[in-house]
Amino acid sequence: MPRPDLAALIDHTLLDPSATRARVETLCAEARQHRFKAVCLHGLWIGTAHRLLEGSGVSVCSVVGFPLGASASEAKAFEAAEAVRSGADEIDMVISLGPLKEGLHDIVTSDIAAVVHAARGRIVKVIIETCLLSEEEKLVACRLSAEAGASFVKTSTGFGGGGATVEDVALMRRAVGQALGVKASGGIRTIAQADALIAAGASRLGTSSGVALVTSA
Repeated sequence: MPRPDLAALIDHTLLDPSATRARVETLCAEARQHRFKAVCLHGLWIGTAHRLLEGSGVSVCSVVGFPLGASASEAKAFEAAEAVRSGADEIDMVISLGPLKEGLHDIVTSDIAAVVHAARGRIVKVIIETCLLSEEEKLVACRLSAEAGASFVKTSTGFGGGGATVEDVALMRRAVGQALGVKASGGIRTIAQADALIAAGASRLGTSSGVALVTSA
């Protein structure tokens, strides 16, 4: 895949809890230079990223309920609304894993729907944390995400003990068809990984190695 096309699929990511303003500024400068699709940050930095990237064509994405997904729906919705108010174009929220595993599908759906509503038409990606789910749970998570109005399903936070795999991306793509996007995230560090995940059905890649990917030979 030509490098400009690869860059257009990358969410350039900085989710280190100790990230400083200087690192956020560097991330945004790199995103401008390489024309990444988006930057992905904690809510604290959304206003800063919005100011730095205004007019660049690079979207600003905030994580919500990150990394555990175990906060109340009201808290997730408030976090999403604040991110939008600060300039977020996209929201990556973590699914409620406990209710999903208990089969409490109405709770999971309403949790996602609350964030979709709070996002006011912005893209919402639902992180299902594939490394903690059975195949059946992954399929259910994808179905509930679609029913709740999400735009994407996403493999991983990168903090749950596992990352994106070709098998999970292919499963998720089969589950959602072309109705939703599929974001692969977690441990993507090489061109070979990126190409394999895209071939399996990923329409977005979340990685902190974006610069290395697009500048590698």
